[in-house]
Amino acid sequence: MSIITSSKRPSNHSGLSPLHYLAGTVLLAAICHPAIASASCVNPSGRAGCYSTIVAAVAAASPGTTIHVAPGTYKEDVVIGKELSLIGADPASTIIDAAGLSNGIFIDGIDNPGLSNVLISGFTVEDANFEGILVANASSVTIRGNHVLNNDTSLDVTTDACNGPAAFETGETFDCGEGIHLLGAEYSTVADNVVENNSGGILLSDDTAENHDNLITGNFVKNNAYACGIVLASHAPAVGSTAAHNGIVHNTISHNTSTQNGFQLPGAGAGVGIFTDGSGVGTNTGNIIVDNELTDNGLPGIAFHSHVGPNFHLPPDNLNDNIIIGNRISGNGADTGDTATPGPTGINLNSGAGGSPITGTVISGNVIDHETDDVAINTPAEVNLHFNNLLGGQTGVANIGSGTINATNNYWGCFNGPGSRSCSGVSGTGIVFIPFLRIPIP
Repeated sequence: MSIITSSKRPSNHSGLSPLHYLAGTVLLAAICHPAIASASCVNPSGRAGCYSTIVAAVAAASPGTTIHVAPGTYKEDVVIGKELSLIGADPASTIIDAAGLSNGIFIDGIDNPGLSNVLISGFTVEDANFEGILVANASSVTIRGNHVLNNDTSLDVTTDACNGPAAFETGETFDCGEGIHLLGAEYSTVADNVVENNSGGILLSDDTAENHDNLITGNFVKNNAYACGIVLASHAPAVGSTAAHNGIVHNTISHNTSTQNGFQLPGAGAGVGIFTDGSGVGTNTGNIIVDNELTDNGLPGIAFHSHVGPNFHLPPDNLNDNIIIGNRISGNGADTGDTATPGPTGINLNSGAGGSPITGTVISGNVIDHETDDVAINTPAEVNLHFNNLLGGQTGVANIGSGTINATNNYWGCFNGPGSRSCSGVSGTGIVFIPFLRIPIP
C-alpha cells in the first residue's frame, strides 16, 4: 500500500483570511485544553491555608486534585474514592500511623465504581490492623516510593488467623492482607517501595474482580515473616466460594528484591508465590516473573502451588502459561505439605497431592545457586526449561512427579554436564538433559 503525500495547503472554502483561521485555532485549543488540576496541602498545624488532616483534604478535593502532605505524623485511615494524587514530602518524615485502624490508605473502588488514576507517593505507612495500603476494584493506580512497615497487626500468629478483615477479603483470614494488597485491580503499578516487617509483602488477589495487567517492579521486600514476599493468589470470590474465581491474569513481577520472607512459620513464604486453591475454578495464568532477586526465603525462591487436595472430582485449576525468566535465585528453603520438595529449592512447580497438570510454563535464563534442588517439578505434564544456569552443585533438576521434563541446553555448573564431578545432576525419571551447555549463559 502506498502513501500519498502533498505539499499543497488545504483550500480555504470559507473565504476567511489566514488570520481568522489562526484566531479560531487558538480559541479551539483554549476550549479543548484540559483543565489544570487543582492543588491542596496538609500540615499538622493546619496553617498557611492547609488542612490539618489528610482525611479532610481528601474529602474536600475535587477529582484530579494533587494533595501535598508536609512532614509530620498523621494518625489516620485515609479512604480515597476519587481520582487524585496524594504526595508526601518523603517517607522518612511523612508518616501515616494507622495503629488501631484498619488500613493506612484504602483506595476504595468497591464503593466508588470506576475509580481510577490515583497516585500515592512519599509516605511511611505503618502499624495498621490489616494492609498498610489496600487497593480494591480500581484501575490505573500508582503506589510509588513509599515505606510500608509493620502492618497486619491483627494477625494472631499462635492460631494463624486474622481478626476482622473486611468481608470482601475472602482469602486474607490467615495473613491480614499483607503490606500492600491489590485486590481486583487492573493496569496499576507498585514501584520502588520498601515493604518490611508485615505478615507478608505484596499481594495480588482476585476476591472481588479479575486482577490483571498490573506491574510490580523495583520494590525491596524483606523480613515479612509469616507469608510470601510477593504473592499472586487466586481466591474464592466474595460472592460465594463455589463460583468461578475471577482470576489473576497477565501481571508482571519485575526487578524486585524479595529476601528473608516467610521464615517465622514452617512453610510460610516464598520469594514469589503463584497459587490456586484446588477448587477446580482457580485461575492464575499468563503472568511474567522476570529479573528479580529472590534470596533466603522460607520457601523456594519461586513456588507454584496448584492445590487439589481431596477434591479429585474437580477439574484442574488453571495455573498455565506463566513465564519465569532471568531471575537470580539463591539460598531459599524447602517447600512443605502436599507441595513438598526434597530440600531447599530455587523453583518449585508443583501440582500438589491431586496431580493437577500445569502446562505452558516457560523457565529460562535464570541463575540458581546455593540450593539443594535448583528446580523441582511435580506435575503430570511435560515441562520445558532451557538456558538456565543450574549452579547449586547438587540436583539441578528433580522430577518428583509423573510428568516429563525437557531440560536440554542448560548449564549445569561445569564443562562436562550432569553426572560430572562438581556439576549439578538430575534426580527422578523422565528428564532429558542432552545436549547441555558447556559454558554459563551470560
